[in-house]
Amino acid sequence: MAERSASVPVPVVSYARISADTKRDGHGVKDQHKVNRETAARYGWTVVHEFTDNDKSAARLDIVRDDFEEMLRALKAGRLPDGTAIRGVVVVADDRLARRPGDYERFLDAFTHNEGFLFADAKQDIDLYNEDAETMGLIGVVFSKKEVRKIARRTRQGHRRRAEQGIPVGGHRPFGWKDDRVTLDPAEAELIRTAAQQFIAGRSLGSIANEWQRNGVLTPRGNPWITKTIKRMFLNARNCGWRELHGELVRDGNGNPVVGAWEPILTTDQWMAVRALIDTRKGKQLDNNGAVVGVLPQDFRDHRYLLTGILRCGRAKEGGGICNRLLRVKTYAGKKPWGYVCESPSAGGCSGVGRRGDLVDFFISELVIHKMEQAQFAKAEETGEWPNAQEYEKAKERLEEMTRHWEEGKVSNDHYFRMLPRLDKNVNRLRAEEAKFRASVERRQTRAKIDVAEIRRRWYLPEDEGGMPLSQKRTHIREALNAVIVHPSGRGNKPFNPDLLEPIWRE
Repeated sequence: MAERSASVPVPVVSYARISADTKRDGHGVKDQHKVNRETAARYGWTVVHEFTDNDKSAARLDIVRDDFEEMLRALKAGRLPDGTAIRGVVVVADDRLARRPGDYERFLDAFTHNEGFLFADAKQDIDLYNEDAETMGLIGVVFSKKEVRKIARRTRQGHRRRAEQGIPVGGHRPFGWKDDRVTLDPAEAELIRTAAQQFIAGRSLGSIANEWQRNGVLTPRGNPWITKTIKRMFLNARNCGWRELHGELVRDGNGNPVVGAWEPILTTDQWMAVRALIDTRKGKQLDNNGAVVGVLPQDFRDHRYLLTGILRCGRAKEGGGICNRLLRVKTYAGKKPWGYVCESPSAGGCSGVGRRGDLVDFFISELVIHKMEQAQFAKAEETGEWPNAQEYEKAKERLEEMTRHWEEGKVSNDHYFRMLPRLDKNVNRLRAEEAKFRASVERRQTRAKIDVAEIRRRWYLPEDEGGMPLSQKRTHIREALNAVIVHPSGRGNKPFNPDLLEPIWRE
């Protein structure tokens, strides 16, 4: 046993830790400190400082316990940062200190750096300078670590079983459902459904987030929606009724996604179309058909003007051809509207073309809307059937047959495990192709439902009054036009002439 002083109270520190503070009120660590103070008083010691690691696991390597590390430094120094002397430690139990042998050894090293320090838990005081006590402490931590791993393994197995049965996951309420995580919240579900359809039709995630912020829509945790949380919400397979585990779809024995026990918001085709668009857009620029055409710059933001990236300079060059440089936006002080201009020669342009922005936007908008009205832009294309459907079914059958023969002992382990990666790879490749095909079909069908009259009504309204988001208008323009060539109007201040705007229509 460690020596105790009957006259002068020994200054000790209290350490408290809890792995999960589910109520976020710190009551667990507060209770531990209270027990520690009572323990110290029982031995005639006094707690001069409390070290607390709330809501922090001691079993994980990737978690730093700040107060634990600070306590080790104080123990080695024999004093707190303010100079207060310390001569011991009180904890509720050893497993509050450490769950891994390495951490316990570091604690012992700091504790025994000075002579005569005292240690106690809620049951007894212990002489940590005794080799047997050190060994028993390490053994206790090893068993604690073993138990942690056993619990973690059982937890993972339990999660997997629930996932395979389609049972909803716990945690915070998912947006779109009520607290039971099964029944739809009508208002939130409609928000998701509408936003998904608009996203498939060309609207940006940032525009959706801005609208939800304006309308006061909050996440289940009470935070405003931002682009990142909209994206994360869209990518959740729960939206179409499928079960996920650690970000991966859970599949049954036949390779089909497990259907969850809740009401879906989107169809599977809608969700796959959304996911395909998000996956394709990761850091990439796309053309109107969704094909990757370049990499987005690091400072990329949603376009603020309707025709940036579409207007090109039509000034003739010496020797033939035109400048063909993309026009950039130039803003002016006061009430003067912005303009689209060709850059200076030092930036690669010719400075030979400029137009008033609002007039160009209006004229091109009218051209595109009129084109849609004439040609019934939204007419659905014939989707047909996925041409590789039969190959996919045969690939799945081969994989199932090989597995069945292996289970029946008709195929050796060596042959089965040599063939398995090749068969799996082929099935996964065809599955991805099918998902991409179905997403493309869903995208075309969504656009086929476009009401041109509704487009015209919303085109010129402000977005906060129900107007069409800029990203969606740009999508319609991209669908109709390859580019617009802006020809010079000559010297001087000339009236706006729409005939000098040459639309290059898509075939």
